[in-house]
Amino acid sequence: MRPARPALLFLAVLLSGVLTADGFSCTNIIIGREATVDGSVITSHTGCAPDCRVHVVPAMTHPKGAMAPVFFGILDATVPFKTYGEVIGKIPQAEQTYRYFHSAYSHMNEHQLAIAESTMSQRPELEVERTDEFTPKQIMTIEQAQAFAMQRCKTAREAITLIGSLMDQYGFLPSAGPNPEALCIADPQEAWVFEVFSVGRKWAPGSGKPGAIWAAQRVPDNHAALVPNWSIIKEIDLSRPEWFMASGNYMQAAVDHGWYDPEGGKPFVWQETYAPAVTGESAIGRLWLFYSTIAPSLRKYPDKSLAQPFTGYDAYHHPQEPLSFYPFSAQPEVLLSVQDVITFQRSTFEGTIYDMTADTDWLVPDKDGNLVKSPLTTPFPTSHMRQLLDITWHRNVSKGGYGMVAQCRNWLPDDIGGVYWLYLDNQYMSTYVPIHAGVQSIHHGFQTYDPEQYSEGSARWLIDFVDNMLYLRFQKGMEDLRALRDPLEAEFFSTQAGLEQKALALYRKSPEEARKFLTELATERMERVMEMYRTLRGILITKYTNNHEWL
Repeated sequence: MRPARPALLFLAVLLSGVLTADGFSCTNIIIGREATVDGSVITSHTGCAPDCRVHVVPAMTHPKGAMAPVFFGILDATVPFKTYGEVIGKIPQAEQTYRYFHSAYSHMNEHQLAIAESTMSQRPELEVERTDEFTPKQIMTIEQAQAFAMQRCKTAREAITLIGSLMDQYGFLPSAGPNPEALCIADPQEAWVFEVFSVGRKWAPGSGKPGAIWAAQRVPDNHAALVPNWSIIKEIDLSRPEWFMASGNYMQAAVDHGWYDPEGGKPFVWQETYAPAVTGESAIGRLWLFYSTIAPSLRKYPDKSLAQPFTGYDAYHHPQEPLSFYPFSAQPEVLLSVQDVITFQRSTFEGTIYDMTADTDWLVPDKDGNLVKSPLTTPFPTSHMRQLLDITWHRNVSKGGYGMVAQCRNWLPDDIGGVYWLYLDNQYMSTYVPIHAGVQSIHHGFQTYDPEQYSEGSARWLIDFVDNMLYLRFQKGMEDLRALRDPLEAEFFSTQAGLEQKALALYRKSPEEARKFLTELATERMERVMEMYRTLRGILITKYTNNHEWL
């Protein structure tokens, strides 16, 4: 029998909900080109919104004076495919737009512009939300601004300037509850973090006031940064435009609310002002894991290793360092790769106090009477499992939804240099598929998903089916999954360079032929992924059917 859990633990769980919302799922990693093994600029996104359907929106020309619709509902997976919800406004259309991959959060365009999103938290006074009872004057969601940036911008700086101006003019409308947003924006040269807060319910266009509060900071070329559903920008120096950008009200809004006194002798700290650090382990745990992994010598980190079975229950001695302990970014001690980012994205905090598989309630006696982990032990216990076994919830990096790692490479043509490593469902069980920026169409199975109706033709449903079947016997089932997935994923990586050389040779003769080759390659790889999960489904039900005695 384990010791009673101290009341402080329950207080910590309670506090973890302050200024946050359940379901915050996104973890973004962004890396400058001198911090990667091959010179790529990398950005990444996990735990994306429900609508994982990806399709290619072609480049288009529009007549002068045309207007572009502004949608609310882009995140909704239940709206008909290639429709984007309700039109709540219009803005002037660009005469020329670029080709891009559209999904709930659009991640990459034909010029290797790549964007990842992470919901944050903010002061209640800034909150605004569209509800049945209230229709705000703000119309620009972050996902709509991302799509406009994909259509109109070639570089990260252009994207920040455009998104900031859209937010200023049309007002930032949060769509993930009343919460603000961060974007990790990359191109083949630069990496930036953009953060935007709303301005409350009273804003109206024509008021002369910006419709958002935003700031952006460049990640140094030899650094990496992580956004864990919380603001990471600290002091802002607009005298250095190569490193910072911000809205005209970035400080004045805080002065007007009484949150900052410019005569008080203290520096203006963006993070502390607009997203006060009242938080639990969710953001802190991910920051700790990231920086203690990539820059272990940077400082003395709290020890969160799982020293003995009950360490995870000892709330009195859990180190809970402040958010300010962690830097905006840091230089990795070892250069990072796409595979390193994927490994981090799949983390479930193994061997730490946040490891849910280490809960002693998973222990069962073996045939010799020794306590061992149950075959059912999973880092993803459902809410009912946690209630039954009294397991404390901890925020994994790995979560459901969909996500990606995006590579931007300045030594290759955009069609080949940009690679969108896409996964569907939970990255812990999923397979990352490389899709080059020059790809002209997406496999039908990766465009198909209705959360209210299972479909054999949907890649997301096939992966989700396996994800659910793993609960039959998670530990052994994951061995079966890795036995098929890991060699396939390794093949994608090992053959990438040779296939890109072939694409480059084709590109020098005919860019259109190279795009056709890359499209066929991505389609074939996606089909192999779908077939693998069909095979896995058969393996899991055959080996772990409840008609067998397996406990």
